Amino acid sequence: MIARKNTQFPVLRTGEPVPGAPKQSRSIEKYNRLLEAGRILFGEKGYEAASIEQITARAGTAAGAFYQYFHSKQQFLVVLMNDFLERLSRLELRPKPAADIRTGLRDFLAAAFRVDVAYFGVVRAWQEASLTDRELGRLQRQIEAWTQARVLGVLQKLHAHPDASVDRDLPTFARMMDRQFWSLLARGSRLSPQEFDREVTLAADVIYHYLFCDSPQKGRTS
Repeated sequence: MIARKNTQFPVLRTGEPVPGAPKQSRSIEKYNRLLEAGRILFGEKGYEAASIEQITARAGTAAGAFYQYFHSKQQFLVVLMNDFLERLSRLELRPKPAADIRTGLRDFLAAAFRVDVAYFGVVRAWQEASLTDRELGRLQRQIEAWTQARVLGVLQKLHAHPDASVDRDLPTFARMMDRQFWSLLARGSRLSPQEFDREVTLAADVIYHYLFCDSPQKGRTS
């Protein structure tokens, strides 16, 4: 969720063959409508409750059109999740220097999460499906390894600040915050903008207190 630019995101693959991408303009438009309908319905209903028939109806296509591009709902979700991971990999989100570290951290997280709004439903569906689908569960572990490393990289940069507290367990804290970020994204489609902003602010405050306040030995020693 929060990281420096990195294009080496895990490209998710299942055992199903991947259909070729559409090339004609009408096919591309239909394909994109299906993806948009999936993002919306997964946010409203979750993975299990959103059927292929509902997705095609929302997209304004015939039910059989789905299978021109996807072999199954599982593969459809994997395509959406790959789109999401690709978006994350393109984010250039380094914390910027600020006179007020706490405010700068809040602004940093808010900017990161604003980019992901359209995919909140995808994350919700993915987390739901990966709990019961062993193949998706395996892919989820690849995602977690990647995002935790990215979060750790940001925490290490913050911890290099001269006012940061010493003796912080950054790898464990990165794993904890990464899980919190994924949980927030999964719930994002069901939270009001005000509720979501409050949780982002709280996450920023947790990071600030752990890195800059909650230590018996405050600051660096020379």
